[in-house]
Amino acid sequence: MIPLSWYLILAAGLFCIGFYGVLARRNAIAILMSIELMLNAVNINLVAFWRFLAPESISGQAFAVIVFAVAAAEVAVGLALVISIYRSRKTVIAEEINLMKW
Repeated sequence: MIPLSWYLILAAGLFCIGFYGVLARRNAIAILMSIELMLNAVNINLVAFWRFLAPESISGQAFAVIVFAVAAAEVAVGLALVISIYRSRKTVIAEEINLMKW
């Protein structure tokens, strides 16, 4: 049986990769993908803690499904915004998207 610490190390690594991607990338689509990596790390933590602490209940799986639903909604809205911005600005570089500035 794989110990809980291995799952936590995997999730921490995925979260760090996603966090680095959010901070280092300039492309808005790459930033969205990095946020998805961070949400997947959260899902690994939820399922790992569920499995090791309370396998008789279904709460960990339910929370993971909710996170998947939120991630899918985030991707749909984020991609729609990126496509809309690309059509008006002809760029998806995050530093050049300044629609809210005066």
